[in-house]
This record gives sequence, structure tokens and C-alpha cells, in this order.
Amino acid sequence: MTAELVRGQNHPLPHTRLDIRVSAGKPVVAAAMLGDEAGRVQGAEWVAHPAQPALPGIEVSRQATADHLLAVDLNAVPASVHRVTVLLALPMGPGRPVRFGAVAAPFVSVGPPDGDEVVSYTVTGLDTESAVVALEFYRRQGAWKVRAVGQGYAGGLAACLTDQGLDRAGEVAAVVQEAVEPGLSRTLGTPPPRTTEVRHNAAAAAATAGDPGPSPDPGPASGTTSGADPQPSDPAAPQPPAQTHGGPINYAHPRRQSTAPPPPPPAVPPAEPGRPPVPVAGDATGWSMEERLYNQVWGMFEDLARTTAAYRSAVDFADSRLDQELDRALSDPRGRLAGAGDPAREAARAKHEELTGRAREALDRDLAQLTAESEVVEPALPPAFARWDSPVWHGYRVPMEIPMALRLGDLHLPERSDLRIPMLVRLPLERGLWVDSGRSTSEAAVTLDEARLRALAMDTAVAHAARLLAVYPAGEFTVHVIDPAGSAARSLAPLMRSGLLDEPPAAGAQGVSAVLAKLTQRVDLVQMAVRGGAADALPPDLDTAQQLLIVNDFPHGFDDRAVTQLRYLADEGPAVGVHLLMVADREDASAYGPVLDPLWRSLLRITPVPDDHLADPWVQHAWTYEPPAVPEGSDVLGQVLAKVAEARRTWRR
Repeated sequence: MTAELVRGQNHPLPHTRLDIRVSAGKPVVAAAMLGDEAGRVQGAEWVAHPAQPALPGIEVSRQATADHLLAVDLNAVPASVHRVTVLLALPMGPGRPVRFGAVAAPFVSVGPPDGDEVVSYTVTGLDTESAVVALEFYRRQGAWKVRAVGQGYAGGLAACLTDQGLDRAGEVAAVVQEAVEPGLSRTLGTPPPRTTEVRHNAAAAAATAGDPGPSPDPGPASGTTSGADPQPSDPAAPQPPAQTHGGPINYAHPRRQSTAPPPPPPAVPPAEPGRPPVPVAGDATGWSMEERLYNQVWGMFEDLARTTAAYRSAVDFADSRLDQELDRALSDPRGRLAGAGDPAREAARAKHEELTGRAREALDRDLAQLTAESEVVEPALPPAFARWDSPVWHGYRVPMEIPMALRLGDLHLPERSDLRIPMLVRLPLERGLWVDSGRSTSEAAVTLDEARLRALAMDTAVAHAARLLAVYPAGEFTVHVIDPAGSAARSLAPLMRSGLLDEPPAAGAQGVSAVLAKLTQRVDLVQMAVRGGAADALPPDLDTAQQLLIVNDFPHGFDDRAVTQLRYLADEGPAVGVHLLMVADREDASAYGPVLDPLWRSLLRITPVPDDHLADPWVQHAWTYEPPAVPEGSDVLGQVLAKVAEARRTWRR
């Protein structure tokens, strides 16, 4: 069983030959430092880093990547070494993250090379820091232990090395930066690890098929985000050190620089006496307006979930109380004579109406405030968060960097169906998407003709693909299509006209096999490169952009081998930038039986029509999902794709 450590906690190591796996949402530099019995570093020769990747018993990656595998043999380190410290740092440069608070929390696991991991640690609580001491291995009474440290440094790798007692730390940091610089342009990112924060965000809304995110992960929620996503990006508070029987231990270094909190939200105009506060777009913590809006959407989701839960609880209490008082009135024989029990029953009903009326009044007040906030926030959302009918698309420009999250639709509850909360999922996607074209799984779908429903499902998939293309920088997102019978030609027309498909949709069994083989090979190559720390050794013709595979009419045109490859892509693809967008009716693949159950569970299920399939384990709500709709008669999709295509042509010149 894996021990999940928190900051300051230690754990014995049953093995001395270990693999240390690091997973982060952005490329990071991994290094290891050796220390003597007093924790001192003897010199630069005691630091393993990309320019000096091997020391006795230690081997680290040669470049900055989002995934690292560090090999440690504690029996092979010199006898004078009593401490091995694992460091992580963000590489410097324009357009790269400058602080860990703006990226997914790094996740570190430790285990034997051929066995299950022994301990894991999610390095939370980071904010302005750009370097962190993640773990330390240390000798204690002849045995080795591992401790989760999580000590960050706003001054970067140089400050971190200086703090560990290394002379000329700045020179070493410069050498490291110079070593990783050539490979950064070809570094492949991976989705954020499943951290405690992510699980907390996922608890906001989870789909029966897996996890969305309103994300807000739901981003809020993952409907089955179980995501935003998925994870909200508000900075986590520093964690206290672990407690031991001997009293508290403070592992913070006395020279550690203190970190500043994120800038406060904009000032809210004072409300008039007796009136609710005036809503302001971006009224949340965050380092950018995008981050503030993301966190504000998450807060709106939480507020709607809480106020609705309070209302339903109050109504349930009033109903239960009414039933109890009516039972008492009926159980008294005197109450059945000549209407003697009528006053008691009327009093019980009057009390019930009073309780439910007060609950409804409180709900209406909160819903009115949330509606006012939504009316202010919605027009301020950037393209990645905005609806297709938002004016922001009229001034759309291809972005220079990937946004925090993507809008997959809207979420609402029956108490106020016109109050829609954006469903945001964090980027890059942690899992594929499944647009369910089945008629038996949705009340709204039952009323539609089967052909119409399938067309709507494919339209929904194209709208999602277009939004993904629109929010990624030019050249960083590629779309492939499998349409075995050619039945999706009308829906795919915007993508075809724009020229954003490098190849026509694959048709027939031969086309299906060719596309799946190509993407499977890409996953294999990138996995080997990342695990081997050789991302810069990828073939020069390999497309390092994020890949999206749209699959229509599954399992038509798929043989057993193709089905196996599709399952492989669903499981392994997201970690190396290959994502599925399935348009399928699960009943069509029923002949495969339970073999495909893992495939459906691995995908985030969404629908082409409104459906209340998002289960919220936090307060037990069933959220209704509303798919993104392009306004009738609008050419916004074509206009946006045309700009994306022009930016791609310019990028390729």
C-alpha cells in the first residue's frame, strides 16, 4: 500500500534501489544533492543535474520535462553521504511559468524499479516559489528513510542551492539552465497529476461516467471529474509541519524567503445600506484576470450548490415535521371526534408553510445575487471560458499561450434553470471526452429521431474540437478524424473548409487502422523518450503538438486490433498529449460486453442535449449539463477556425 505523505512526514524505506517519478503540468528541472552527516554539500561535484546527470548511486534527467524518472541506489552512494535531497525548479525564459503557484502541483512517488510505489507526495502550498526541495532521503540508525519537505524558494534554483550551503550556487544554476535550454522547445507537457486539490475540486460535481469538471474541474466540478479541473488555481495555504510525540518540528530553513500572497481582488463598490453588494467581474484571488475569473466561477458553483442544498434540507425538515405532527394528531383518539383534531392539523400545515416560505425566501435572495453576479461575469469571460454567442469572439485572436481551462458547456439546477454556471475543465485535458449519441440514456434524447440525435452529437464534438483549436497557440494542437462510413461530412464541414485537418477523415477499416497505428506509435515514442529522459531525441518529423482524435460511428469499421488500440490511446494517450473525442452510442458496442467498460469509464461523458447526468457527491445534487450551442445561423465557428488556420499557415512558413 502506498503511503501518501504530507509536508514534514517521514516514512521508512524497505528498498535502497529506488525510482523517483516526478509528474508536473509543465516542464521542470529535476536535480539531486548529496549531503554529509551535518547536511552540508561539499561542492558542485555533489549535485546531480542535467549538465552533470550521474553521481555515484544517483542518476537524473538530462533535460526539463513534465515527467521525470530519477534512479537512486542508496547503497552505492559514498559512505560519507547521509542525505540525498531531490530538488525541482522551473526553467527560466520568456513565456514560461515563473512560479509553482500558477501550475499544477508537482507529484512525486518513490518505489523499487520493478515494484509498486512505496510513498507519494503532492507538493502543495507553493505560490511565488520557482524552486522547491521536494524530498530528502536520510540515514537514521543504519537505515534509510524518506521525508516530504516541500520547502520552496522564490529566488529559484540559485536561491535553493545557496540555502543548501552550496558555494557559487548561481554558477551551477546558470549551467543547468544552459543545459536544458535546447530541449525546451521540444518538451512535451503532461496533464496535471491527481492531487489532493484535484480530488477536492472533483468533489464539487462528478459525472456518472467519470469526472467532468464545471469544472470549474468541474472546474468546478468534474462530473465525474472524479476533473477542473477540474483543480482551482487559488494558492493553497502553507501546511503546518507534522507533529511528533516530542513536540512540533519546524522544517523551514531560517534563511528561507517568505512568500507573498497573491494580489487582492479588485475593490468592490460599497453597497447601499440594506442592499446586497454590487457584483464585480474578477472578484476573486488570483495572479491574473483569467485566474480570478476562473476562481470566481468556481465560487459561484459552490455558492449555488450550498444555497440549493440548504433550501432542500429546510424543505425536507419541514415535510418531516409536518408528517410527524399529522401522525400525532391522527394517533390521538380524541382528535377524531367531531373535528377536534382539525386545529392541530391546521397549525401543523401553517407551520410547514411558514418554514418552506422562509427557506424559499432565502433561496430566492441568494439566487438573485448569483444571477446578478453571473450577468456581470459572463460578458467578462475570455474566449476559452465564454459561450459561442459571446461578443468576445468578434475580437478573437489566436492566443500566445494555453489558457488555464476550457468551457465544455453549462451546469444548472432545477430550482433556477436559467442560472447557468460555466462548466470548465483544466487544460491540458486529463481524460478524453465521450459525446453520448444514445437515445436510451437521456429523457431529452428519447424524443429525438435517431439520425437527428447522431447529427447533434457530431455537431457537439466539432464545436468542442473547434474551441480546443481556438484556445491553443498556432501549431500546438492537431486534429485527426475517423469517420468510417463518411456519415459526418455535414458536421465536419467547418473543419474541412478551414483546412485545419492535415488529412481527410479516415474512412473504412483500412483508414481506421492507419490512423490508430500512427497515434499509437506516437504514444509509444513519447513515452519512451519521457521515461528515458531523452525528449530531445524524438524523431525530427514527429508532431509534438497536442493531438485530438475524433471518432465517429464507433465500433463501425473497428476490428479487435483497432478496439485494443483505441483502449490503449484512451488509457495512455492523455499523459503524452493524445486525446480522444468519441461520438458513440454504447449500445452499438454491446457485442463486446464488459471488455469496453474500462473505455467508457476512462472518458468524460457529455451529451448533445441537456441531461441531468452529473452527480455531485459533495451535496448530492444532480446537475443538468447543457452542451455548448453555436447560435442558429451564426458563422462564428467558421470565422474563428479561419483565423486559426491563417495563424497556422503563418507559423509553418
